Amino acid sequence: MESPYLRIAAELRRRIHSGELAPGDKVPSTRVVARDFTVALATAARALAVLKEEGLVEARPRSATVVAATRSRPRRRAGPVELTREGIVREGVAIADAEGLGAVTIRAVAARLGVAAAAVHRHVRGRDELVFGMADLAYGEGRYPAGTLSRRERLETVARTLWQIYRRHPWLPNLTPLDRPLPLPGLLRHGEQLLRALDGLGLAPEAMLTIEVLIYAHVQGLAVHIERETQAMAATGLSSDQWLDTQGRTMSAFVTSGRYPMFTKTITGLGAEGYDFDLDNIFETGLQALLDGLRIESLSRSTS
Repeated sequence: MESPYLRIAAELRRRIHSGELAPGDKVPSTRVVARDFTVALATAARALAVLKEEGLVEARPRSATVVAATRSRPRRRAGPVELTREGIVREGVAIADAEGLGAVTIRAVAARLGVAAAAVHRHVRGRDELVFGMADLAYGEGRYPAGTLSRRERLETVARTLWQIYRRHPWLPNLTPLDRPLPLPGLLRHGEQLLRALDGLGLAPEAMLTIEVLIYAHVQGLAVHIERETQAMAATGLSSDQWLDTQGRTMSAFVTSGRYPMFTKTITGLGAEGYDFDLDNIFETGLQALLDGLRIESLSRSTS
């Protein structure tokens, strides 16, 4: 039997392809989908996540989720899938991207591939090995230019590469804490690039690793909020802008209380448009501030 979220995704997909929902039109919110199809909010969120993966819908600041202007075609299998470890891992990634890491199980992957769970177990020994393989595959997507880069350019390139990987795979930054890095070739490639940028400055090894961790922390620390927003939407049925609208009375009380003058001044200065919480912009602003503060080109052993 087809899962409820897949049936909902199929119906919304039909509306998009038929023109009932045109490019730029708002897609029904998680709460509306849950109400109309009589399903849980989490199921509704999964259905919308499938459409996002297919490129049919996209999130826009202050506009909730809308039908994408340029739509990619849904991924279709050309025929039977050859059962290999890489193919199994890729299916795990596809499930995690669409439904979250919690939906990834050996049985779920086997079902998508149309095989028995025992067949998958012949290639991966269990869920932990599967998830580690998924992480390695995702981290391995990043590519670095062959040409010469300055130290700062290399650091910026690594940070932006990791950011884009996390954007594509929102479950990835939530996989492990910062102080428990996974021993994966795909992840080590990025660390190698960071250390190359710091090599030759006369820094002690401890200082080099501290700077590496700082850059990882900036990227990962922001990236965890990508999936958290999806989870919050599933729990409330509201986009971040819609949720803020529900807090208007409380915010107004703070602004007019006189107890927080700088808060009042800042919020009032935003005007009617309010604050555009753009994670991409926050990431880039933070990256430049971090690198400016480190003053990489002038660092030496005496300052490490």
